[in-house]
Amino acid sequence: MLSIAALLAVVAAWASSPVSFEASAPLLVAAGENFRIEFTVNAEPERNSFEAPSFEGFQLIAGPVTSRGSNMYIVNGAMERSEYHTYTYVLQGTTKGKYTIGAAAIAVEGKSYRTQPVTIEVVDEGNSQQGGAVPQGGNSAEKAIGANDLLMRMVVNKTDVFKGEPVVAALKLYKRVSLLGSDGVKFPSFNGFWTQELDSENNMWQRETYDGRIYETLVVREYLLYPQQTGKLRIDPAEMTVVAQVVMPSSSRGFDPFFDQPDVVEVRRKLTTAPVEINVKELPAGAPSSFSGAVGRFTMEATPPASNFTANSAATYTVKISGTGNLPFVQAPTLALPSSFELYDVKTTESLKNSLQGISGYRQFEYPFIARAEGEYDIPAIEFSYFDPSQLKYVTLSSRELSLTIDPDQSGGLSGAPVIGGVSKEEVKMLGQDIRFIKLGAAGLRPVRSVFVGSVAYWVLLGLMLALFVGVSIYLRKRIKEMQNVTLIRGKRANRVALQRFRAAAKFMELDNQHGFYEEMLRALWGYMSDKLNIPVANLTKENVREELRKRNIASDTIQQFIDIIVSCDEAQYSPMASAQMSEVYAEGVQIISKLESTLKK
Repeated sequence: MLSIAALLAVVAAWASSPVSFEASAPLLVAAGENFRIEFTVNAEPERNSFEAPSFEGFQLIAGPVTSRGSNMYIVNGAMERSEYHTYTYVLQGTTKGKYTIGAAAIAVEGKSYRTQPVTIEVVDEGNSQQGGAVPQGGNSAEKAIGANDLLMRMVVNKTDVFKGEPVVAALKLYKRVSLLGSDGVKFPSFNGFWTQELDSENNMWQRETYDGRIYETLVVREYLLYPQQTGKLRIDPAEMTVVAQVVMPSSSRGFDPFFDQPDVVEVRRKLTTAPVEINVKELPAGAPSSFSGAVGRFTMEATPPASNFTANSAATYTVKISGTGNLPFVQAPTLALPSSFELYDVKTTESLKNSLQGISGYRQFEYPFIARAEGEYDIPAIEFSYFDPSQLKYVTLSSRELSLTIDPDQSGGLSGAPVIGGVSKEEVKMLGQDIRFIKLGAAGLRPVRSVFVGSVAYWVLLGLMLALFVGVSIYLRKRIKEMQNVTLIRGKRANRVALQRFRAAAKFMELDNQHGFYEEMLRALWGYMSDKLNIPVANLTKENVREELRKRNIASDTIQQFIDIIVSCDEAQYSPMASAQMSEVYAEGVQIISKLESTLKK
């Protein structure tokens, strides 16, 4: 049962497709060129029901060749099937001119269908069909492509326009040989134009004639240009490198169609467009005062607010400009309101679409305002003017005049007519608060408090500040003098540096690091002597230390004790039996430095 239901659904889908019968052929052919015309029906035709039209003006080379096929696909879960039957003829245009091939007829399920007539233009290319001039030099593959077989042009719809009038510019590629692709495009600059890129409607290769030759053409890119200044504006050249395909014989002995296969050679050619000059004219004189630069064809729709509302309430006046032209440059028309009305910033919304005719759509302007005073008011009409290039004149659109009745504000807000000079009632109300009464009569001035300057406290405080300044100055001078005495500084810091190194030695002792302990002890002892005696460590010896300490009246036993500790550290640094002596050496080192420090300070 399920299979029968599925089969019925497929049959129903096949039967639901509408029958179409169409003819397809190139609209442009060269005289002597063979081309095909096809008649296709998307259903099963009745047997022998096809009737070919008359091919008057063309020579029938072959046909009809009948073919059939079908496609089946699923869309949104529904199965669809398309079937077609095609009748193909090969024709040849013999004489230059335009010829119309009449309608073909066919019958499907007892009903007759006919195609639309097809008009084909036959162009006499003369000798240009052989590819035009051949470039000099280069290999044989390059010579096989004529100079006019590949072209690129910047095509504009007009070269004489008014300022603000759109120009459609299309960068088009022309070919008479097979192309594989391109290596890149350098698009032109449009100095002096406001540019919008268009979505090309013709992104397929099409046939057209240029300079007496038939080309396959492709729109590479299409632009909408709005000139922003007058005079001669130049569209700079564009550049493109294309890769063409040339079929060449593969053997040097000559091409044998039975045994040789042709070679397909790629040829690169750089194409450049010629510069295009656009003459931009100034808009005619006599523009109305409401003209702000709009060019094109427009309509205006004004939506006024309600004719009656209360004071201090908000309202909106809306103006919508629609049409085709330089809409992005259309400015909000002027709305004239009485002085007692507060007009806020205009809100702009737009909906724009680019097309070959220009930019179409609308720009809408909303004017929010508040009426502050009750009364009867007449709002002048809003005017919008534009220049119509097709009529070569200015057109002014106008809304109707508006009468507004503003009722008093019953909610306690301010209302009433404005005072002379355009001062609102809010400003009048403030007059009682911002101006104070001026006292009349003679002024009696008396001091409110005693003056500090010149008092006893003032002079005492001044003396203390002066004494503090002198004391700080004396201290800073002494400190600077001491800092300049390098020997004194080193001597004062000797004990502090030695204590830091003793702490490092104590850490090595805790880790039982014999080598690190004695090395740090030696640094502490020799460093202390270097700082105290102002002798570089590298120049210190036991003898000169002994001599310098004697000069400073250090006792001989103290000097000998220091030397003994130095010798013990040197000997024990690498001795395996010295680890147990580290605590004793450390205590002696700290003791001797303390003794020397107390003696040398005297």
